[in-house]
Amino acid sequence: MNKVMLIGRLTAKPELRYTASNTAYLRFSIAVNRNFTGADGKREADFINVVAWRKQAETIAKYFDKGNLIALDGRIQTGNYDDKDGNKRTSFDVVLENFEFVESKAAREASTNGSYNVPMEEPTPYDYEDSSSSEVNVENDPFAELGESVSIDDNFLD
Repeated sequence: MNKVMLIGRLTAKPELRYTASNTAYLRFSIAVNRNFTGADGKREADFINVVAWRKQAETIAKYFDKGNLIALDGRIQTGNYDDKDGNKRTSFDVVLENFEFVESKAAREASTNGSYNVPMEEPTPYDYEDSSSSEVNVENDPFAELGESVSIDDNFLD
């Protein structure tokens, strides 16, 4: 089984790119805090490279910036290459399968400006008129400010 789950902050503004066949992709890294502090009392972090494809890459590039917190899961993929000096190198990347916004929009904007002490908003449940209704009370919709519909279709990458 090859599965990894991470929560961390983007280390740079993500830059969307396209393959020769016009498929969107995104390479970015996140800083993931370790569960302990070093001898100097400071918390250390691991910097992990992530690759996202297609719609997920476009969404992350559109809504995330340096310093924003992201939760993701995926699989580890390794590769081999020769660097500019001809030395053999091995790369380790997390290939993104799923991701989630962890912070509110206000907290994401504040973390982009370097102010990480914005408290996360308490999640509010969706209010349904009754169990047979498919209408959601948009006053409690966390995606209402995005200005577009959000697909929950399992096949959105196809």
